[in-house]
Amino acid sequence: MEIVGVDTGGTFTDFIYKADGNWSVYKLLSSPSNPAESLLKGLNHVLKTKDYKVVHGSTVATNAILEAKGANTIFITNKGFEDIIEIGRQNRGELYNLSYKRKPQLVAKELRFGIDCRVNSEGKIIKDIDETELENLVSAIEKIKPESIAVCFLFSYLNPKHELQVEESLKKLSLPVSLSHKILSEFREYERASTTIINAYVSPKMKRYIRHIIDKIDNNELRIMQSNGGSISADVAMNESVRTILSGPAGGAVGAYEIGKMAGYSKLITFDMGGTSTDVALIDNKLPLTFESKIADFPVNVPMIDIHTVGAGGGSIAYLDAGGSLKVGPESAGADPGPICYGKGKQITVTDANLYLGRIIPEYFLGGNMKLEREKLNEYFKKMSNDIGLSEMELAEGILDVANASMEKAIRVISVEKGFDPREFALFSFGGAGGMHAAFLASLLHIPKVFVPKNPGILSAAGMLMADIIKDYSLTIMLKSKHTNFESIEKMFKPLDEQGINDLKKEGIDDKNMLLEHYLDIRYFGQSYEIMVPFDENYIDSFHKLHKKSYGYADRNKKIEIVNLRLRARGIPKKPEFEEMECRSETVRKDAVLGIKDVVFDSKMHKTKIISRDKLMCGNVVEGPAIIVEYSSTIVLPPDSVAIIDKFGNLIIDIQGDSDEA
Repeated sequence: MEIVGVDTGGTFTDFIYKADGNWSVYKLLSSPSNPAESLLKGLNHVLKTKDYKVVHGSTVATNAILEAKGANTIFITNKGFEDIIEIGRQNRGELYNLSYKRKPQLVAKELRFGIDCRVNSEGKIIKDIDETELENLVSAIEKIKPESIAVCFLFSYLNPKHELQVEESLKKLSLPVSLSHKILSEFREYERASTTIINAYVSPKMKRYIRHIIDKIDNNELRIMQSNGGSISADVAMNESVRTILSGPAGGAVGAYEIGKMAGYSKLITFDMGGTSTDVALIDNKLPLTFESKIADFPVNVPMIDIHTVGAGGGSIAYLDAGGSLKVGPESAGADPGPICYGKGKQITVTDANLYLGRIIPEYFLGGNMKLEREKLNEYFKKMSNDIGLSEMELAEGILDVANASMEKAIRVISVEKGFDPREFALFSFGGAGGMHAAFLASLLHIPKVFVPKNPGILSAAGMLMADIIKDYSLTIMLKSKHTNFESIEKMFKPLDEQGINDLKKEGIDDKNMLLEHYLDIRYFGQSYEIMVPFDENYIDSFHKLHKKSYGYADRNKKIEIVNLRLRARGIPKKPEFEEMECRSETVRKDAVLGIKDVVFDSKMHKTKIISRDKLMCGNVVEGPAIIVEYSSTIVLPPDSVAIIDKFGNLIIDIQGDSDEA
């Protein structure tokens, strides 16, 4: 059986696949109007058998929210709480914006319905649902003809009877129904309602997309990457689509973590620069998780890898603002029309600037399979340089500087602003455009080394093949520490464990390849937010230590409160294996040097070697300036940098020009 990893991006769709015992890669332009077209076209190109499995990272759920093109959704909750999603929290994201207006909600006011029922904070029913009221509601919904329904009652995570009762009554409408106690079994009704609504909003579109792919691939196995760094079956993804919102970037983070760990790097800042955006994450011996995310300002409280995204990619458009200042992004040229050099675009992009400065080698772009039109750039650069009062070369370098500044800021958000020193990490660069900017970013942040894996433009797709099968579960319990001990909490995990084991078995995982990880969300009594702590016999001591690391203090005399139980049920599938090379010589083979050309660095022309990465061997040392070309990416080594190839074929760039440690 062949296995294929597929990542759909805004500009390119990436494939990594194993055929005849060898790993191969393939890229083609995405089809934004229907992402399935490029996926199916690519599968037809790379596959030579009818027996295969696909692991796919999809942007369908994300785009449905960002573009407000999800399903026509009904929201059902307790009477008097219909406007909970409108009221939200007191937080004001733009405090000094006097003309600020909230974005329209995903569910309009006239599509929100309340039922006169109530479960209290102990899970006891204090008012049951009146059957007549429920029948009238179902009749009203039937007349509206929605595409999806979200149900979220107060304290349903303690007692889901009313949500299940509503679901049963709605069955005759044959509509998808999202129940909050299944999507997010936690307190904080606003976030739970928002997450449930988003699931209802995107699931019908995701279901149509997945069904279309399954029908076209003759029912071969299709798995979908989740935001939490694990994959799930297509059936689960169709019903719980909210878990796939960051599936592409999550694949990249998983790939970086696994490859970095293999090469001996446990502290990484991942830098994934694609065509439309840049994703960054900080890995300190483990993948970073967050349970409080937002998309388009709507809370999404399912577990996700903590990834920060900015609108800076190879296709980001450069322009002059009203004051005449140079700006780059967040608007992108995408795959269509794409950068000017692709042949159809008419606005200068970051990719165009790199090509103008000689940092992209047209004849080796995508292995020479895609033509770049360098001569088309001249008129556009001439016009903009006249408008801004810079030379054309200064304009091109300015575009890259502005883009780099945006990405530098993103890395500071996940490192410096959270108490981490970037100098203690390696910058793990991937994505089609990452290698052209990584060394410059590392220099700005004083990061000593840049780590570039083989086929960096395909890493997100590769990470999907390395991902475990992960099922996340949670339950709010709200217990004071004096009322609990290790043994009693361990018993509380039993129902979650049983559910996790059963769900992993449905995913085809046997008992010996299962791993159950237990965590607690803990806070000091009276606090509003909690810290996730691994559950073992020292969980209280661990909480105090983590609190001190996060906030600078710990009060061991203060009472603590255990808020949530969390289970990560992990299935360990068979993963790709990578062969080690024998390290022989520092000298680069003559046939690896493809030529020498003039490339601009710091406003000066430098004679720069063009080197084929495919012909570099373990131990080879490359001194900058150099341009290293490969099928999926281009890597720029500025002057005074040095790179060495490790035993796995990774390129380790020393920004200080000292390769001894690598």
